[in-house]
Amino acid sequence: MRWAAAVFLAVALVAGGVWYVRADPLAAPAADTTAQSASKTGVAQVTKGTLSARTLQNGTLGYAGEFQVVNQASGTLTKLPAVGEVVNAGMVLYRVDGKPVVLLYGAVPVYRSLSWGTEGVDVRQLNAALVTLGYATKDELDPGSDYFGRATYNALRELQDKVGLEEAGNLSLGQAVFVPAKTIRVLKVNAVRGAQTAAGTVVLQASSTARQVTVKLNAGQQSQVAVGDKVIITLPNGKTVPGVVSEVGQVATTSDNRTTIEVKIRPARPKQTGSLDQAPVQVSIVTDTAKGVLSVPVNSLLALAGGGYAVEVVDTGGKHRLVGVTTGLFDDSEGKVEVTGDGLAEGQNIVVPAS
Repeated sequence: MRWAAAVFLAVALVAGGVWYVRADPLAAPAADTTAQSASKTGVAQVTKGTLSARTLQNGTLGYAGEFQVVNQASGTLTKLPAVGEVVNAGMVLYRVDGKPVVLLYGAVPVYRSLSWGTEGVDVRQLNAALVTLGYATKDELDPGSDYFGRATYNALRELQDKVGLEEAGNLSLGQAVFVPAKTIRVLKVNAVRGAQTAAGTVVLQASSTARQVTVKLNAGQQSQVAVGDKVIITLPNGKTVPGVVSEVGQVATTSDNRTTIEVKIRPARPKQTGSLDQAPVQVSIVTDTAKGVLSVPVNSLLALAGGGYAVEVVDTGGKHRLVGVTTGLFDDSEGKVEVTGDGLAEGQNIVVPAS
């Protein structure tokens, strides 16, 4: 179990010569002992089902990824996108001297012109981009090929025709920018329309359009959260959206006397998260699950003077008796704890403090 919560209660009771206290539920179970609580109490039931251990964290809702778009053309910036604008790969991102600069998908930044006979990783990502955009089929152009041949030439001419570039069949340095997202959202425009720009200038900053929640988790809790853990995200409007942990950071940072790692979460229903950016949210991360187990309210646990824990069962006819239990997984969100014990069964009435 990667996450366990302990609820500490301190209530001393005397009944029929037996002392017991509600306390830390982590010791061994005690033998059955007849007892009757003298304090004001209520009744709950032993239930059977699924429990989940959770850790509740504050998070920030926004967009995944953040990268800079570096221009490689020289001239005057004649058109720029607006902050918040969404641009798809294959579209014109901005213009220099009136000429289009095309957005393409790829992790390798543009650093040279590409033409017939060129080979390399950058050629491979160009081929993959042209196939993805539909300017060639996989039969016509191998997206995994790192060679610029006739098929690349023909597909590139079609792209250039579509965006308004000269159909030269080669990709001149500055005609395109590659970013690691197929659709981007403009976060910041660093340049000004009408200004001069040169190769190596950062013209704008962008993110992907994929929704993401980031949690700054205490570094000491790293082992308690793993990729694949399910979460519930509570939005600023109070609505909840399910999600899953997609990345657990390995590098700790210290700020304001806190050492944390970043945990990234992917919402399962991104459209339901709206369009807020950098919005505060609460995240309940499921770190462990127990299915088909008996459980009782945490505040029904009794720590016996002789050691161990029990619950006070109310039998038919109103007779009270203590049943020793062993605790398992704690579900803080439900206020329940997994228990096992001889004579304990689903549906039994047990004593709890009166609300």
